Amino acid sequence: MKVLVIGSGAREHALVVALSRDPQVGEVLAAPGNPGMAQLATCLEVEATDPDAVAALAVEHGVDLVVVGPEAPLVAGVSDAVAARGIPCFGPTARAARLEGSKAFAKEVMEVAGVPTARARVCTTVDAAMEALDELGAPYVVKDDGLAAGKGVVVTEERTKALAHAVQCLERPRAAGEDETRVVIEEFLDGPEISLFCLTDGRTVVPLAPAQDFKRLCDGGRGPNTGGMGAYSPLDWAPQTLTEEVVSTIAQPTVDEMRRRGTPFAGVLYVGLALTGRGLRVVEFNARFGDPETQVVLARLRTGLGGVLLAAARGELAEIPPLEWSDDAAVTVVVAARGYPEAPRKGDPVVIGEVGDAEILHAGTRQRPDGLVTAGGRVLSVVATGPDLAAARAAAYDAVDAVDIPGSRHRTDIALAAAQHRIVLPGQEQA
Repeated sequence: MKVLVIGSGAREHALVVALSRDPQVGEVLAAPGNPGMAQLATCLEVEATDPDAVAALAVEHGVDLVVVGPEAPLVAGVSDAVAARGIPCFGPTARAARLEGSKAFAKEVMEVAGVPTARARVCTTVDAAMEALDELGAPYVVKDDGLAAGKGVVVTEERTKALAHAVQCLERPRAAGEDETRVVIEEFLDGPEISLFCLTDGRTVVPLAPAQDFKRLCDGGRGPNTGGMGAYSPLDWAPQTLTEEVVSTIAQPTVDEMRRRGTPFAGVLYVGLALTGRGLRVVEFNARFGDPETQVVLARLRTGLGGVLLAAARGELAEIPPLEWSDDAAVTVVVAARGYPEAPRKGDPVVIGEVGDAEILHAGTRQRPDGLVTAGGRVLSVVATGPDLAAARAAAYDAVDAVDIPGSRHRTDIALAAAQHRIVLPGQEQA
């Protein structure tokens, strides 16, 4: 089959790599793609958030499946437009994508579905935000209600910083379809965070392998939140029943509630979790694959990706055989541009040396006549596998050392605590 991937980041590059390895996939197109994807796919120009343009492109090239990577095209209605042209599309409709597009809506769905999550207050005024901060206390968790490319969350011990972010969220320009701006203030959840992607066709839920990402810029979980600085899989420290519990208590009830509302959710439900002293709690839902977790999860998937995504788009997930996974561990390290995340520098040269068996997935790059240059904050995702986390880390960081970008930055502790068996779950401190 011929598959069109929408997007231009490392997540989409990982999707292109996985699809290219699937014997059922004969050709991969990417729109708009990036220089790395161009080595495996035909890259086409398109405005990814223009539903009609994406649908027309899919028709023009006779594709059998469209896979939407980023959240913004989903919220804009790309999946709706493609499906209206009779082409299967992996990704939820615009109405269903509100699970990511509005954190307040996601909280409402979780409450009705009985899904465990953090206590929260949805605020539309500064006074209400101040009251919520006082009620829920420090550490303060303040989230923009709308899309913010993974950077709309502030977690801080300082009330002044929390309030400043709340005011910023309330004062931003309203997005299309928003009646008013809102900010969500939540209680802080203790315990390690986990990401689990759940594929669904609106009824059946098929989980992928869990992963853990690193959102803070600097080693040790310090610095500002980013779109993600690295990830690893599997999570040997997590309870063996984790995936089953997430499906039965979180993903399936959410999918069932969305269908009950007349807005079935088909695509990937990204469940961001905290394993707290009170059990699993949802930190956030996303309506698409996460970045950089996708890079490590797909590196371990042995089942052909194209057939699975097509089954989800067609409502046939119940008919696929169980997914097969490699026993290897996978680690990805993000190499970011100078000045990331506040003011990433563009136009710096990107030189990639010998990286062995590691995969170099492009995100913020551009090909100029004189060579590859930076074009965004997170420039590359370096992905490596190995028989265990220590070996995968070593291979990934060896490859990072082969990347030369002036002033670039990366974390040096991705998967380190897990590789050294230092992850402590709530309650184990007293064990």
